[in-house]
Amino acid sequence: MENVKSKLLITGAAGFIGSNLVRYSLKRGYGVINLDLLTYAGNLASLESLPHEENYLFVHGGICDALLVESVFERYHPDAVLHLAAESHVDRSIDGPADFIETNIKGTFTLLDAARRYRDSLDSEEARRFRFLHVSTDEVFGSLGDEGFFRETTPYDPRSPYSASKASSDHLVRAWYHTYGLPALITNCSNNYGPYQFPEKLIPHIILSALAERPLPVYGDGSNVRDWLFVGDHCRAIIDVFERGKTGETYVIGGDSERSNIQVVRTLCEILDELSPRKNGERYDALITFVKDRPGHDHRYAMDASKLKSSLGWAPEYTFEDGLRDTVKWYLDNRGWSDGILSGDYRLGRIGLGE
Repeated sequence: MENVKSKLLITGAAGFIGSNLVRYSLKRGYGVINLDLLTYAGNLASLESLPHEENYLFVHGGICDALLVESVFERYHPDAVLHLAAESHVDRSIDGPADFIETNIKGTFTLLDAARRYRDSLDSEEARRFRFLHVSTDEVFGSLGDEGFFRETTPYDPRSPYSASKASSDHLVRAWYHTYGLPALITNCSNNYGPYQFPEKLIPHIILSALAERPLPVYGDGSNVRDWLFVGDHCRAIIDVFERGKTGETYVIGGDSERSNIQVVRTLCEILDELSPRKNGERYDALITFVKDRPGHDHRYAMDASKLKSSLGWAPEYTFEDGLRDTVKWYLDNRGWSDGILSGDYRLGRIGLGE
């Protein structure tokens, strides 16, 4: 890697947010080391045709592998860690919480401890520049009623195995900052959407189910509310916090776009009616099917990102409607990517992967 601002070790960079962050970071002049185990949600097809590919490399492995993580620091000498690797699907955490404890808690500990030892080995100037940014979620704060917002000072109140594991990882990062002086930062973001999102998540699941003429499942009565953040705006926020955020601080990131689940689904149906009408002439919302609510389903999330806006000058550039339309267009134009996931073919590329 030559003529780069600095080298970023991005964990989980073959996932949804990670792959978008890799593209954005390369465009911003950074070098990227992608450490990813390639679990079911990791997809190297999301990283094809990268800009400035000469400043990118891939290491196949997981953050729970202490020897591998240590070797990555020693061999590639990163200037910072952007930690995104995580199990992140609430339904999967309910059915099988063990993977969430292993990756989100043990994996974060392993990465933190290796980063601490690595930083201690650097000269004073390198150590001064080093940063560890931990990307977390709004779900650690629990559930809101019909009013109010999550802020950096909101007490933690996780309600699912997923959110409990992410809350635990946040606490570990803070402990390594206070106890060992690791220059760490934390971001807690609202629900992301956009290109390259794995189809188990609401928005791509609805898009692809609609195109396949399958039922569009909505939990309960669809009244659960989320604040939606376009992934490109999230990537800008991550880099802004990495570059100019104050170590030891937390920054919440929101899209100023609260919508109920049923509103999201109906808006998607309207966009699809326009861009890819059904052959039988019926509207896509005729496929909506209400299903039994999941256990412990949080009612509402909403983020007050005023700290990030006032201190770093960040603000979302996408309205929800514009971001959603661009997302639908991307899935329509990239059916090969989603077809590879739905068929399982994308997993075939994992065999024999190296650096």
